Amino acid sequence: MPTGLKSRVERMGKLVTQIIHFTNGNKRTFNNIRSDTIIQGEFTKMITTDGRMIMVNTKNVDVIEVFPQKKIH
Repeated sequence: MPTGLKSRVERMGKLVTQIIHFTNGNKRTFNNIRSDTIIQGEFTKMITTDGRMIMVNTKNVDVIEVFPQKKIH
């Protein structure tokens, strides 16, 4: 069952940057993520300010770092 991350990530602000560290050693940085759109499930889904939906297969992730953003682009 999907779980909202609003209780934690939304406290960081309306926009966040996430650095996702994958189990194979790769990492990806995603900017301008609207914190109110993050839904966690088998695939974690999030939407950026330009309307892109990012879907991450949670079983391939070791760590997600979340940083607040000051400006809305």
